[in-house]
Formats: sequence, C-alpha cells, structure tokens
Amino acid sequence: QVRLQESGPGLVKPSQMLSLTCTVSGGPITTSDYAWSWIRQPPGRGLEWMGTIASDGSTSYRPSLKTRTSISRDTSKNQFSLQLSSVTPEDTAVYYCARVLDTGPMGRMVVAGIGVMRGQGTQVTVSS
Repeated sequence: QVRLQESGPGLVKPSQMLSLTCTVSGGPITTSDYAWSWIRQPPGRGLEWMGTIASDGSTSYRPSLKTRTSISRDTSKNQFSLQLSSVTPEDTAVYYCARVLDTGPMGRMVVAGIGVMRGQGTQVTVSS
C-alpha cells in the first residue's frame, strides 16, 4: 500500500523559503500511472493545488504561484520536494503531498476524490 509522508519545518519567517519533502513508500514515483502533487489548505479555506511533477519529471504549477514555486524529485530516495520562495503570512497553511491518477494536464490539478491519495499533511506557519 502506498503511503506518503510530508516533512519539513513548521515555522518559516517572512521572505524566506519554505522547503518540504514528501517520502513515498510502497511504490515508485516513476510509475507512469500517477503524478505527484503538492496541495495546501489555508485556514478557513479550501484545498488549493500548487503544482505537480509527472512520472517523466515534467512539472506544472498554479499560475498565481508559478514564479515562487519549484517541485523536484529524487528518484533514488523515492522522494519529491516543494520549494516556495519569498513566503508571506498568507502562505500559512496545512501542506499536503499527494499521488494523483495521471489522466493528463487537467487531471493532475485534482485535489480530492477517488484518484487522489494525500499524506496526513503538515502545518506550516509563516511568522516572524
């Protein structure tokens, strides 16, 4: 059974970079059936797709976050990572990594449902 586990600092100062890693167990992140996403949920708001790395290593990002977001992977460790630069308090959220059924560019942006498996999430607070 595939499991995903987020790790990283829970507190980041404004203007700094937020870095999170997702460790995947139970299956390789290079399998072509799935893509791997970062999703967040700010307080009082819904789930928000941030970006995805596909099995071939190609990436796609939410337009409003594109200039600040980078997703990469380490296939030797079966991990993928998120970097979000120049954070502000508005980036405070629970951050989730997720496996999504890869049905194409639109399908990779799905944040919930049958084809989505999320980790337990990790709270990140941006504050000085």
